Amino acid sequence: MSIKLTPGKLEGLKAVSDERGVIAAAAMDQRGSLKKSLAKEKGVADLPDSALVEFKELVTEVLTKHASAILLDPEYGLPASKKRNGKGLLLAYEKTGYDAATPGRLPDLLDVWSVRRLKEAGADCIKILLYYTPYEKSHVNDLKHAWIERIGDECRAHDIPFFLEFVGYDVHGEDEKGLGYAKRKPEIVSGSMEEFGKEKYGVDVLKVEVPVQMEFVSGTKAFKGEEAYTRAQALEHFRMAASSTHKPFIYLSAGVSNPVFIETLELAAESGTSFNGVLCGRATWKDGIAVYAKQGAKAFEEWLNTTGVENINNVNKALKAASSWYDKVDVKETTLA
Repeated sequence: MSIKLTPGKLEGLKAVSDERGVIAAAAMDQRGSLKKSLAKEKGVADLPDSALVEFKELVTEVLTKHASAILLDPEYGLPASKKRNGKGLLLAYEKTGYDAATPGRLPDLLDVWSVRRLKEAGADCIKILLYYTPYEKSHVNDLKHAWIERIGDECRAHDIPFFLEFVGYDVHGEDEKGLGYAKRKPEIVSGSMEEFGKEKYGVDVLKVEVPVQMEFVSGTKAFKGEEAYTRAQALEHFRMAASSTHKPFIYLSAGVSNPVFIETLELAAESGTSFNGVLCGRATWKDGIAVYAKQGAKAFEEWLNTTGVENINNVNKALKAASSWYDKVDVKETTLA
């Protein structure tokens, strides 16, 4: 089943992809978590907003030379969007984090932004992050489903691609880095991909977690001793998740190190899944947080130009196994030129 793309959505997707139709995008839309990490490394309680703006500008200016696009937030990232070396721009539409006082990790949109305003600010695509598990109470998921339907309709109205990132969690509050959650993760990822691939949501690209926790896959370099799945089972989980949707999908790095993310992409390639790229953030620039906090902008820029570039080039090499999203959409070849 191929997807029909309207002209605006097609143009937006092409803007954030490389010449092969693979999305090789960098992610720099972290806000609250990034501020906390920078402050912690600097040994202070808080940092001025200008530090976030500068950090994002440096990452964007260096890494977009090696990426097809950059994901930024409109709160601190708009100055950085002017330094993206002519590459595509995705803008985040959700508030950072979620309301911890309310059960269900309910999302919210940025107060003074709309799809219209994000598009006017230069966005080629709109990105939304949603904490989601198919095993949440039905009334909570109903709220989330309706919320995504509204955003999908807004993106349709403005003819701009809608990227939906969903991150799983444990409904019982169990540690999401533990063995128990690792065993449930494949079904959470597959169930989420199946749900949001439905046409009513209007999602164009699913930004998904890999369906396994790499440190629990025996036979990998990332394995730490506790087994949730054999390598063969992990490969099957990749295939099952991929088969749960006909939509283009890309993997997120989810805060893992660069070597672990590269091994993850190698496993995806080995499984033969038709993934269409990545939106990779922390696996590229996370280790530079301490450099910026302790040594300043100049040292961080030097780090980005060496280690940061090496990290993103590692990702780009692993992306040779990615498939073009062109194969999943119904468009004439001439419109893809």
